[in-house]
Amino acid sequence: MLNKQKIESNRIEFKKEWNPTDTYHSICAFANDIDNLGGGYVLIGVDQDENGKAIRPVIGVNPDTLDRIQQDMMGFNNMIRPFYCPKTSIEDVDGKRILVIWTPVGVDRPYSVRIDVASKDDKQEALYVRCGTSNFVAKDEALEQLWNMAGRVPFDSWGNPNITEDDIDMVLVWDFLRKAKSRLAVEMKRMSTLEVLDCMDLLTGPAERRLIKNVAAMMFSDNPEAFFPRTQISVVVFPEGLVNNPNRFSENTFKGSVPTIIRGALRYIKDVVIMEYVSKPKNRPESDRWFNFPYQAIEEAVVNAMYHRDYQEQQEVEIVVEPHEISILSIPGPDRSISEAAIKECQVLRSRFNRNSRLGDFLKELGLTGVCSSGIPAIQEELDKNGSPLATIETDEDRLCFLIRIPVHPRCLEFK
Repeated sequence: MLNKQKIESNRIEFKKEWNPTDTYHSICAFANDIDNLGGGYVLIGVDQDENGKAIRPVIGVNPDTLDRIQQDMMGFNNMIRPFYCPKTSIEDVDGKRILVIWTPVGVDRPYSVRIDVASKDDKQEALYVRCGTSNFVAKDEALEQLWNMAGRVPFDSWGNPNITEDDIDMVLVWDFLRKAKSRLAVEMKRMSTLEVLDCMDLLTGPAERRLIKNVAAMMFSDNPEAFFPRTQISVVVFPEGLVNNPNRFSENTFKGSVPTIIRGALRYIKDVVIMEYVSKPKNRPESDRWFNFPYQAIEEAVVNAMYHRDYQEQQEVEIVVEPHEISILSIPGPDRSISEAAIKECQVLRSRFNRNSRLGDFLKELGLTGVCSSGIPAIQEELDKNGSPLATIETDEDRLCFLIRIPVHPRCLEFK
């Protein structure tokens, strides 16, 4: 977070010192999450330069005040309506201590908070939203949009009564925490499964009926299809093409947790499909090198398909490999907030609603996906670097499907 890597900069706010009113405006705005980015983080004790970068070494927070700040926060949380409680942790950085306040998207949004949380007399409230790296009182169109989002929580953050702690593979949890370099990977040895999940914000509901969120099964169950049927990727290879010879094909299906599915499908494509070509020109000593399909572009497209698919639909992600292209089909299509022109241009697709924001956060921690809306640009950049034609996107009138076509490098056809 200090380096603003893996998490978008507009989801991170640095504060030089503890200011309860400013901090709670940020907490309220992150909880409302009007752009559906997945909430945000406030780091107390970190100054920033004019470009918004953290100044190192950090200033830190006086250790003698940390307990008082956390106790005060218990009272300030009651000034958020409906009640909302962010998560806090104290981190050691540069020999100092900073307070990190984690604010996931709220399940009961929209939220309002007192304009001055420190005042005992002024009880005026406002709904705050995030615009770029600043907080604003929601008005007019923003206020209407916020109310339209009431109760619209991304599916991966829903509590699921069918998921039990026995369905969660703690080895997968530990492996994720280890790769994310979280100290919880060590501390979890002394904790129960539900305690670990609670620390990761993977539980929801009142204390007497805590439910495990869908994303926990997506990420940390060996059999997520027990809850989300056909959570899998099928890779079908037609060596002569689907039209030329539909009867000659090979098919492989990949199942398991979402990261396991992604890695399995990508490993297969890398080993079986992707090939490097070399051509020696007569007029210069250097050889020309290119790939039929650049791996990084395929990786981005596969991850995007699993990230943005609708896990309520019983439809697998289907990858079809033909001599002239790789096509990746997922359900559903682009959100209605994405224009037809943006789809046709196939560059940046910005949606107002993120279907699986928490799943995206976990995949970013594993380095499997980048920042918001960067997927298509990354695919096109890799294709361009390889000398390949750019990818195209297709969808139907009702936007029930999302089909991305990645063409083969044209010179590969010379070797057929």
